Amino acid sequence: MRDLKNPTILWMKGVLFLALGLLAAVLVVLQAPGVTITLLLTLSVWAFCRFYYFAFYAIEHYVDPEYRFSGLLSFLRYAIRKRREKRRG
Repeated sequence: MRDLKNPTILWMKGVLFLALGLLAAVLVVLQAPGVTITLLLTLSVWAFCRFYYFAFYAIEHYVDPEYRFSGLLSFLRYAIRKRREKRRG
């Protein structure tokens, strides 16, 4: 599969992800309305966004400049490999 490079399609993809996330959040809150559910959903989304930033940006720029992010699966493999290396020596 080729890399997506068309700016218009990239923006469209981003907007669709945003719309999907908002729709899902609204449906969750409508399913179980309440301040607690809304706050927990907001906290969960925020925390996952921060983890993604950590996996994508912080590791590559502050921890290991040799690491190149290519997805969360790649980050998982990287984390497991680093942990094994740390145990060995």
